[in-house]
Amino acid sequence: MNFLYKLERKIGKYAIPNLIVYLLAGYVIGYALEVLAPSLLYYLTLEPYYILRGQFWRLITWVLIPPSTSLIFAVIMMIFYFQLGRTLENTWGTFRFNVYIFGGIIFTVIGAFILYGIYGLMGITAVGMGGFFSTNFINMGIFLAFAMCYPEMQVLLYFIIPIKMKWMAAVYGVLIVFQLFENGWAGRVAILSSLLNFIVFYLSTRNYRQISPKEIKRKRDFKVQMRRPTGYGTSKHKCAICGLTEKDNPDLEFRFCSKCAGNYEYCQNHLFTHTHVVGKNWEN
Repeated sequence: MNFLYKLERKIGKYAIPNLIVYLLAGYVIGYALEVLAPSLLYYLTLEPYYILRGQFWRLITWVLIPPSTSLIFAVIMMIFYFQLGRTLENTWGTFRFNVYIFGGIIFTVIGAFILYGIYGLMGITAVGMGGFFSTNFINMGIFLAFAMCYPEMQVLLYFIIPIKMKWMAAVYGVLIVFQLFENGWAGRVAILSSLLNFIVFYLSTRNYRQISPKEIKRKRDFKVQMRRPTGYGTSKHKCAICGLTEKDNPDLEFRFCSKCAGNYEYCQNHLFTHTHVVGKNWEN
């Protein structure tokens, strides 16, 4: 986190405000191409095989490829993620939100080349793997980060069903695990690399002091002490004559005696009948 602070001081002025707007605008372009020239989308995918052969634009253009869904759900999705993105940017600041989004994009590109290298070592020509890499899980990373920041916030799912963000995040988590088991290694690498920015964010925001051995021992000792019966030492009032406290009788009233030398407190039964204390001597 200190590195991030230093980096923000140096290059924070270059951060792109409203980055989520540009990301969603790319989706609009992608949906338009899907309708007008669907074959063109093939030349935009993240394909390391073709990138290494000069098609460098694929390093960027793959973010234009929108998630596969109907138009109505695409509109709902873009409205939803616009709200999440703007809120996260306002919460973290423009620079940190930029780091989070571009981190997901960069990790995805790195994951694609790692997978391509693994296939190469196995003697497999990895062509056509670009379909596994999209911004779908980067969007999911935005949602999970928002759910971490505002777990109790309630939203209307599909503008109808009220649900808290933490429960939606739990459902998303189950879906991610299911897809990890359902997909092959190409799909798994695509999912994990796209969500790596969220994993880094999650781990960097944990308070590891709470799980340190010293802190665990302190909590255990505290629980043991709380189970022990409480004695007079934990009471607020105690009669100097009979030793009764408010724990023995909540109806008792206690007062300090102004004539006694020292802080002597007495219950209502002995406040006016006790022998006053003067130094080390007793006076009737």
